[in-house]
Amino acid sequence: MRLIGLAVVLAVSFALTPLAAEAQQAAKPFRIGMLGATPIPPALFEAFKQGLGQFGYTEGRNLVVDERHGEGLLSEHAAELARLSVDVILARGPAAVAAAKAVTRTIPVVAVDLESDPVAAGFVRGLARPGGNITGVFLDLPELSGKQLQLLKETVPRFSRVAVLGDPVLNAPQFRATEVAARALAIQLQSVEVRAQKDFNDALETAKKGQARAVLLLSSPLVFNSRARIAALAVEKRIAAVSMFVEFAEAGGLMAYGPSLRESFRRCGAYAGKILQGAKPGELPIERPERFNLVINLKTAKALGLTIPQSLLGRADEVIE
Repeated sequence: MRLIGLAVVLAVSFALTPLAAEAQQAAKPFRIGMLGATPIPPALFEAFKQGLGQFGYTEGRNLVVDERHGEGLLSEHAAELARLSVDVILARGPAAVAAAKAVTRTIPVVAVDLESDPVAAGFVRGLARPGGNITGVFLDLPELSGKQLQLLKETVPRFSRVAVLGDPVLNAPQFRATEVAARALAIQLQSVEVRAQKDFNDALETAKKGQARAVLLLSSPLVFNSRARIAALAVEKRIAAVSMFVEFAEAGGLMAYGPSLRESFRRCGAYAGKILQGAKPGELPIERPERFNLVINLKTAKALGLTIPQSLLGRADEVIE
């Protein structure tokens, strides 16, 4: 009798297994909305998916991604993602974070914003416990430009004047910190306004006419998305350029010192995975980039007629030859 009972249990179990598998496959996939001024670069999207993959989420299997982007259309796109009732919004840049915050207080928002102080901007109540529906990776470190000025001073002979390119509103704290650092280093500062991709050519020409031998690019999504064009223009105009984005040096810029955006997106993917498993965004602490990389492009240095000191090459995390 026991054997017969066991056989019946096994038979029922085997019969139900396909049904359970079919039910799991038929489960509604999670939906993530991506919000940004421009399309997400493939390398950053892959990094984000790597973070999600740590928690078992894969696009096309149990995850659907809706991307919305467009300069000047962030409010409309954020509202559309809210109407779709996505499970998580990935907001790229301060404007996208603000747009997402304006349309929803319930949908979790994971942010990548390397320009804002999230507390001062009103995105979160605190760093350890953000409260509300927003968390992610933020970097409010205007002092970073001081380190970048020091690196330029080590690299460019007779370096005494630098042009600083940025958005006067978005980069206001960075402009102020750069002015303080420049005075300490006895460097003359030329502030040049850049608000759109079309402004970079004129901005670099203005820097050249002002006899700036180098430019410091303040952080913004615009600089990251325009990095290859900026790098090419800087070489064309014989100006040394430094950015916080390591991807800038990889795209042909002379030098970069700052965090890896790919790592920031991977960490945001992991946060999104935690949220899909039930974590509350308001209880996930705001993360800050922990590692800052120095990347030097020797090919660009050669094109500019610069010799990078061996002492600086020895400190670099990556040298592009």
